[in-house]
Amino acid sequence: MDHLCDVYNAAPEKREALLTLARSARQRGWWDAYADTIHTDYASYIELEAEASSLRCYNALMINGLLQTDEYAHEIIRVGLMQFAPLSEVDRRVEIRKTRQGRLLAQDLGPLRVWSIIDEAALSRTIGSPDIMARQCEHLLELSENPNVVLQVLPFAAGAHPATTGAFVHMEFPERHMPDVVYLDGLTSALYIEDDAQVHTYSLAFNQLAMTALGADESLDMISGLAKQHRRRHIGADEH
Repeated sequence: MDHLCDVYNAAPEKREALLTLARSARQRGWWDAYADTIHTDYASYIELEAEASSLRCYNALMINGLLQTDEYAHEIIRVGLMQFAPLSEVDRRVEIRKTRQGRLLAQDLGPLRVWSIIDEAALSRTIGSPDIMARQCEHLLELSENPNVVLQVLPFAAGAHPATTGAFVHMEFPERHMPDVVYLDGLTSALYIEDDAQVHTYSLAFNQLAMTALGADESLDMISGLAKQHRRRHIGADEH
């Protein structure tokens, strides 16, 4: 890489960035240990997430993976992603998701900043049981106490909005030479958007969502209220 930098007469700051990138490219990530469990698209996403400095994400039908409890993640993975897989494989995927969540508190690279706009539908839909949903909502309230986690709720009353086509994640990176990436997750595949104009469109859409969604305090009030609703439903189910 040094030789190539000489050939192309790279500026000192560009040379250092490229050398750092080359060194990190030779390092194995923790996700390599799960190569037999996760597909290439997911591994690529985990690698990008590990390098990112911040995520801005909109989730319409489920909580973002970084913010999920183990039991919520287990239900999402078991039913939605690996319906016909043995439970041992589901458990391994939950373990992967839990390891990913370590970035929220990581000190070596600095905690990952996450700004998550969650549709009210994702908070209201019962995943697993009302008890699981109550604990998931309570978990979100706990995470919101961290300065690097911002939560907003997009209520049903907001009506039509710029992301009616589905969820997305806008990833930003600390290195200047790494452009922002938008990630779209599908049922059987994933799409990475790197074109500047398209990424900018998603950035504008997120900004509009943020303005349409409830403010941070109002969002936490709604999450708290939904946690209580789920808890009452759980108690009522036990009584019957």
